[in-house]
Amino acid sequence: MASAAALATSLAHFRPALSLPSFSFRHTSSTSSSSSTSSSSSSSISFIFLASATNKRIRKCSSSCSPPPPFLPRALHDSNTTQENRDEQQQQQQQEEHFSVLASVRSRYNDIVIVDTPKSRLLLLDSTHNIHSMHNKGQKWTGAYWDEFATLPAIIPQGPIAILGLGGGTAAHLMLDLWPSLKLEGWDIDEILIDKAREYLGLSELEKCNKDGGVLCVNVGDALSPSVMVPGGYAGIVVDLFSDGKVLPQLQEAATWLELNEKLMTHGRIMVNCGGTHAEAAKAGGVASSNDSSWIQNSTIKALCKAFPKNLSWKRMTEGEGENFLALTGPFPDLNMWSASVPGQLSLNIQHWRPCELE
Repeated sequence: MASAAALATSLAHFRPALSLPSFSFRHTSSTSSSSSTSSSSSSSISFIFLASATNKRIRKCSSSCSPPPPFLPRALHDSNTTQENRDEQQQQQQQEEHFSVLASVRSRYNDIVIVDTPKSRLLLLDSTHNIHSMHNKGQKWTGAYWDEFATLPAIIPQGPIAILGLGGGTAAHLMLDLWPSLKLEGWDIDEILIDKAREYLGLSELEKCNKDGGVLCVNVGDALSPSVMVPGGYAGIVVDLFSDGKVLPQLQEAATWLELNEKLMTHGRIMVNCGGTHAEAAKAGGVASSNDSSWIQNSTIKALCKAFPKNLSWKRMTEGEGENFLALTGPFPDLNMWSASVPGQLSLNIQHWRPCELE
């Protein structure tokens, strides 16, 4: 079982890249374990989520520290502002949520942490401790790119769909909920991660054939290997492949996408989580842009454009949704027909897709 200090250090660097409030962590347990073995059961260590409107990254606090006060301009420290300060602090205390670490283990490929809160269960991976899977308890949709994956079946032929980079199975959960007769094939290279997802994230339930015939077949192995194929081809392929917080380098090569395209049936499509522009902007010594041409900075989309000229679409999630870029292969879809085939907010989000047009 991981020690309290190790878990606190691990979680202190967790960065919510999606539509979540920002948090500080305060360790409230006085117990710890010196065992170096991996934790596979619920930890007795407890923490508190402290929502902070002034900090968009997780900060580590010692067990004796108190929540940081909200930012106030020096010139406004009058009696009215003091009352506002008290009100904000009271609201902050009301937002405190106890949570527990269900698993903290290191595999060959990942540092794996699974966190349970009253509202959701989260999978954090690798040194970035970004969220790689989310399962909300009070609502189905995540408000992030996994929801977009669930819209893919509406614009592809009937047939099996591959999920390359299964993780904790968020996309599979949403797709089978919306389209219960789907046949999904999930691939992930990390067997320990898959075991933890079965134990804590409901993945094993998806592996049972439901009443509509839908099912998820889980495969452990390299998602880009030649063995990832089915007779007749996939109707769709979802690609969500990251390592240490970065898109796999193979996805920045046009040849990779041409190989994946060969695994599709006629009229099949690929939908891709391309990450953001921040890494590319950092390499260039600049700042990531949020305008309509910012997709050009994304290395994965560049490779896709080379592989599928005039047959690629893109969209960018909002800041609250993580700002990830998504790409879709094939002819530009009829957005109105696509929107009409999916419910609620998903329908509105589809209208944000744009064709990739390089002059």
